[in-house]
Amino acid sequence: MNGEPLTDDHPPTTPAAPGPVTEPAPHAAPDRRPRRRWPLWSALVAVLVLLTLGLLTALPAGAVGGADARMFAGVVARAENPTTRAARQLADRITVQLERQSTALLRGDRAGFLAIAEPAVQADLRRRFATLRALRVSSWQARPKGLPTEAGRPGEWRLSVEFRYCFVAPNCRPSSLLVETRWRVGGAEPRLLEQARSKPVPRLAGRGTVQVGGLPWEMSDLVVAVGKRTLVATTPAFRKRLPNLLARAEAAAKVADQYVVGAARPDRYRIYYAGPGEWKRWYGGDQPEWVAGYAIGVGGDHEVVLKDNRYTAAGLDEILRHELAHVASLPDHDNRSDSTWWLTEGLAEHAGADGRAIGRYVGLSATRRLVNRGWDGKLDNLAPDENTPDARVTGSYGIAYLAVRYLVDRFGEERVFAFVKAVIHDRRIPRQTSDEVFGVPWSTLHDDCVKHIRGVAG
Repeated sequence: MNGEPLTDDHPPTTPAAPGPVTEPAPHAAPDRRPRRRWPLWSALVAVLVLLTLGLLTALPAGAVGGADARMFAGVVARAENPTTRAARQLADRITVQLERQSTALLRGDRAGFLAIAEPAVQADLRRRFATLRALRVSSWQARPKGLPTEAGRPGEWRLSVEFRYCFVAPNCRPSSLLVETRWRVGGAEPRLLEQARSKPVPRLAGRGTVQVGGLPWEMSDLVVAVGKRTLVATTPAFRKRLPNLLARAEAAAKVADQYVVGAARPDRYRIYYAGPGEWKRWYGGDQPEWVAGYAIGVGGDHEVVLKDNRYTAAGLDEILRHELAHVASLPDHDNRSDSTWWLTEGLAEHAGADGRAIGRYVGLSATRRLVNRGWDGKLDNLAPDENTPDARVTGSYGIAYLAVRYLVDRFGEERVFAFVKAVIHDRRIPRQTSDEVFGVPWSTLHDDCVKHIRGVAG
């Protein structure tokens, strides 16, 4: 609607029907009394006090408007602590440098990408540039997180920088990464002295991390193959395996796309194939001995890592279907827990089996041994740890598969996906949602499920 915005002082009106004509009332004398602006000045005084105490650094846009906003901005600018103001100005100057570097990366200008940095850091940046271009970086934004702090040497400053990026698809849901940088100030422009690799950032509450740290493109030279639904990357030592890996990943993606839980399917499945050295370094390398591949949350998305192994063709296909189904079915920020391990892994195993008869399930013999020799009959107590023997790990995955297979066969995939959405995405416990989704209390359904597993694997 055109004109001034409606406020509480000027409520919206609707046109009234014409009424009888009356004589106009005499004009009242204009009120020339000065109008008091206590709300604004009270707010300004409060802000000044808070700024003086160092308790306020910003005010939301729109808190005041028009001439009041201009007056407010001037008061805040004058009241801001000089050290804070200088740090903010430095952050703005660094932002200009980061934007120049981002533009250079996206247009393939290596010289421009390196131009903001001192020679000591350019070798690492040159490798990163080549790797990011190989990954077909399609969006790259860098912005400070917080204000610079002194680095201990005159003229040197540290600054946390968040990178948001896409590969291949320019309009993807961007992944994010937080890294520490160091800059020298003194010349015409700030100069980058160091860009660290990302480090794990633990959650303040709950299990897991905000970011894992040690991404492959930060640490290694990579060769890349891109398909319609997948991106596969590995080190130059495994270059010859890329065509086969890509073909099998594309086939697995078609299956995984049927396991999307939530609003949208992944923009692109990103798969990294790790040699022995990379397996121990990428994403921190902290994986149990029995793990051959995993899906890991990366700044709002998931990536898959496969360990170099002598897979059979069928084995490689199955592990790809399993891990890509994790990417399709897990929430952006991973909410997995031990008590629901059976559900996340059972669904991925169901995708890995890809419709095979239960009798052809690869881990069925190990599942039978566990069911008959020690399983306590509790689904929420299945998760193996890093010291669990391989045979028991395989059996645990098998029980999880049989549990989800039972739910799918009884209720259909659509309702099972709704259950996954409630339990894994929304973090509701099964007994809170089983009745709602399946029409059966969880205590009853759990017992039915266990009875079925013992019947099949007993």
